Amino acid sequence: MSKVLYVHAKGGPPLGHALSRVAARSAVHLLALSALPPTLAATAQRRCASVLAPTAQEQHDLVSLIVARAQAVGADAIVTFSEYAVVAVAEACEKLGLAGPGASCVLARDKRMMRRTWREAGISQPRFRPVACEQDLHDAASALDFPLLLKAAWSAGSTAHQIIRSPREVRAAWERSRAVMAESAQLGYAELHVAGAGADFLVEEIVTGSAEDWFDEPGWGDYVSVEGVVVDGDFRPVCLSGRMPTVAPFTERAGITPALLPQDAQERVVALAREAVDTLGLENCGTHTEIKLGADGRMWVIETAARFGGAMTIPQIEEVFGLDLIGMLVDHLLGRPVIWPGRARTPQEARGAAGSLVVLAVDGAGEPWPDRRVWDFPAVARAVPLGDGSRLSVVAENSLPDGATVPVYDPAAGANTMAALCLLSAADPQTVLADFRALVDALPHVLPAAAPEKDPS
Repeated sequence: MSKVLYVHAKGGPPLGHALSRVAARSAVHLLALSALPPTLAATAQRRCASVLAPTAQEQHDLVSLIVARAQAVGADAIVTFSEYAVVAVAEACEKLGLAGPGASCVLARDKRMMRRTWREAGISQPRFRPVACEQDLHDAASALDFPLLLKAAWSAGSTAHQIIRSPREVRAAWERSRAVMAESAQLGYAELHVAGAGADFLVEEIVTGSAEDWFDEPGWGDYVSVEGVVVDGDFRPVCLSGRMPTVAPFTERAGITPALLPQDAQERVVALAREAVDTLGLENCGTHTEIKLGADGRMWVIETAARFGGAMTIPQIEEVFGLDLIGMLVDHLLGRPVIWPGRARTPQEARGAAGSLVVLAVDGAGEPWPDRRVWDFPAVARAVPLGDGSRLSVVAENSLPDGATVPVYDPAAGANTMAALCLLSAADPQTVLADFRALVDALPHVLPAAAPEKDPS
């Protein structure tokens, strides 16, 4: 039987979903670089041929650790679905002669290198500057047009994003972003292979989106992501995911499959994604490419990742289009024949729609809730009105337990302050949008009030 070394770390599709798909194709040896969700510890032991949780010291030379473990278990393939481990896995695959993301994988991880590569190829993107210190940020602010967005070069989930509207805000933005990256590293949301990656930043001009120029119906955000895969260097687009408008500064609130773009618009978006992915020279991996949609047909590539989309993107695709992308990629890495989509699937080919909502303590306008609330999914399921046939569930491994106080939303920390992740299945994308709006509006009212905080004095 084939053997796969599954390198687990924070981020990516839920471990329970991904692990079941890998285990259906092969014996699985799990290398857990991050702690397993408590709800899945027993499941992982049952489904895996082995589970190894290395110490922090053992992870110091991550590539060597992965190589040694792959050799010890006789792995025929190595997979990860985490942004933070993909570079190390790519290098390990190169050393072992196994199919993987390829030597240029770092171009899809370090946003500074990614943007330089695209600039050299003339691909449409926001103007930017790399930033290594506060003076670099001051210099960039003098060369670029406000407002600007400062972001960490190796982050994910909108972590450490800071909007800068004038030179007076440069110092505070720099200090806050650096502090958030340090906090994120303590939570396990940090690059695992490249030393000092948390100190690398870039700043870019904020381009103006225009969702109404692209979507026939209101309620959509002004950017989409093209989900796909690279197979032996050939980019295969799968479908487009749409969004609700982000929460300031740019934290994702919800992803929806499929994006309800007209056919000609989808084709133009996919063509730009193909240029962006092809330029990076990836070999064998999932891809997730975010594209900003502007007025008069303008588009800008924001970033590409050498892994599948996170949250519930992959389960949504499986539900709506019947494509088990994780299982298909595992089969390909093991040398088995796979029939990949010849083109991106359209909304007309979808079987209903699905979406995932990140629960944040902000209302539909992005304003903080007036008081603290306790997460209680049964209360939400009972009280929130949904469309006919809609089904709402909670992703336990990505959510606080019922009874936990919902964190105060921190714009700089982004998704780090989420309370829960919910999955919705509905008849069509319009219903998903309507249900999510109803859910966002109802949450601060249907969730139980938190107990008053005790005066420390």
